[in-house]
Amino acid sequence: MDVLSKLRIPDLTRLPSRRTRLIRRWLAAVLLLAGVLLLACPGLARGAPTTPTVVAAHDLPSGAILRAADVRLAEFPDDARPSGVLNSPGSVDGQVLAGAVRAGEPLTDVRLATVPARGDPGSATVPVRLADAAVAELLRPGQRVDVVTALEPEAAVLASGATVVTVGHQEPSTSKGPLVLLRLPEAIATRVAAVSLERPVAVTLR
Repeated sequence: MDVLSKLRIPDLTRLPSRRTRLIRRWLAAVLLLAGVLLLACPGLARGAPTTPTVVAAHDLPSGAILRAADVRLAEFPDDARPSGVLNSPGSVDGQVLAGAVRAGEPLTDVRLATVPARGDPGSATVPVRLADAAVAELLRPGQRVDVVTALEPEAAVLASGATVVTVGHQEPSTSKGPLVLLRLPEAIATRVAAVSLERPVAVTLR
């Protein structure tokens, strides 16, 4: 009895049961999940209604032709969504960006350049290099220009109302200007392409 009395026997009634431990683990998991959801969807924290919104999946340059991998859907509180924001990723496929956007930035209708559809049977895209490389820096996707020959005395308008699709980057290895893609009627596109190979061309801004 003396030996048994000296032993310290724990009070089993104070030890948490297996059921209690399981409940605590479940509560911890639920709280962790709730925290993740609140971080991913800030609008849920204040109970504001949210709507799926098209945002840039990564940084995109001006003139980029959008693909499915370039955008994603994100939940945005209705009171924080800008006007003209897009709701469907399919609505931007093949569209041209009028300006650069950052990753996570919502895409609106004004971010898309007004460029004739690629599948339009009455138009074609022609790559040209401008005689003055500095002029190419002034061009933006969706802008309307007139294409003219750059040499006198044969200066003439080759095409009116051509649409800028995109402007490439200046190549360090050449003194020529960046490649500019123009969308114009198919009947005129062939002539512009042929002339641009023989002589410099320029554009006038509208």
